Amino acid sequence: MSLDVFRGFIMFWIVGGATVVNRLLELIGDNSVTRLFAQQLKHSNWQGCTFEDLIWPSFMFMVGVSLPFAFAKRVKLGQSYSKMFFHAARRSVVLFLLGSVRESVSAKQPYLIELSSALQPIAIAYFVSFLLLRKTVKVQAIAAGSILLGYWLILALVPAPGIEAGTLIKDSNLVTALDKMILGRSHPDGWGTLLCTVPTISTTIFGVMIGELLRSSRTSKNKMAVLGIAGTGGVIIGLGLHYSFLPSIMKLWTSSYGILSAGWACLMLLFFYWVIDVLGWRKWGFGFMVIGMNAIAIYVGVSLFGSHISRMLKIFIDGAVSMLGSAGPLFEAACIFGVRWLILFWMYRRKIFIKV
Repeated sequence: MSLDVFRGFIMFWIVGGATVVNRLLELIGDNSVTRLFAQQLKHSNWQGCTFEDLIWPSFMFMVGVSLPFAFAKRVKLGQSYSKMFFHAARRSVVLFLLGSVRESVSAKQPYLIELSSALQPIAIAYFVSFLLLRKTVKVQAIAAGSILLGYWLILALVPAPGIEAGTLIKDSNLVTALDKMILGRSHPDGWGTLLCTVPTISTTIFGVMIGELLRSSRTSKNKMAVLGIAGTGGVIIGLGLHYSFLPSIMKLWTSSYGILSAGWACLMLLFFYWVIDVLGWRKWGFGFMVIGMNAIAIYVGVSLFGSHISRMLKIFIDGAVSMLGSAGPLFEAACIFGVRWLILFWMYRRKIFIKV
């Protein structure tokens, strides 16, 4: 259950929770505390790492954590490896195409490839991680480490036309240059597309390793210790690299950022595992679990239909929003999020769980 609640907690911020909290901070007023919280709900301009920067890698991490459980369930059902292989391949293709549809609707023009959006990197990382499921933890660790090391070396040693090797300046780096050369475009906010998809795979592989840990017969205390050591180690190493020679840049998914974000994801999972699975405090997490059980559905649904639902809802709440004055924007954001959650609750009660 802890994984579903963790997934729901992460999705909460994507599907309207962040807007609710931001409107609350605006209502409270400008001070050092509200500015600190508001800053954490925005992506870093370039270097650094905020809470908002942890949402995407946390989801990729959880994809990896869930893989060993799904694989074991299919083995128990007697499925052959070839059948599981084709299921994983089909799922990856569907996720990739959903990413295309989501980005095309958002940009209002066709985009087959847009790897700066979460679904397509998840599709690729999911399939690669599936291929490593039957390997030992040592092999998985070597694979994840090699990806991060290789990516760092490429950025450090390979120049681009008019750009020196090792340059990590916004709009002037190897990642952006390759996007322009191959795709004929680059993201206006500096998000990398093709090359920086490679290191995202390591985050999901790290998740697979943690999933194997949670599935094991080790004691809860031992599992928590490993999660704590891995998470703390990742944060320390990531920060050490950031403040020495390899800055943490989410939009390029630098290796330091990959390690740092995976470390934080481990620590967040540790918290949910401890509170929910070890202490047994489950009721408080129900609201998040409802979201987490249909994460892909709400993520794609908000992208495709969210604005339409919001417009219809405003017909009925605009009067109340006006009457509430400065509290109106908070009321509006809470209503929009509430409707989305109620749709998910309706699906949960009827056991409608959309998977690809």
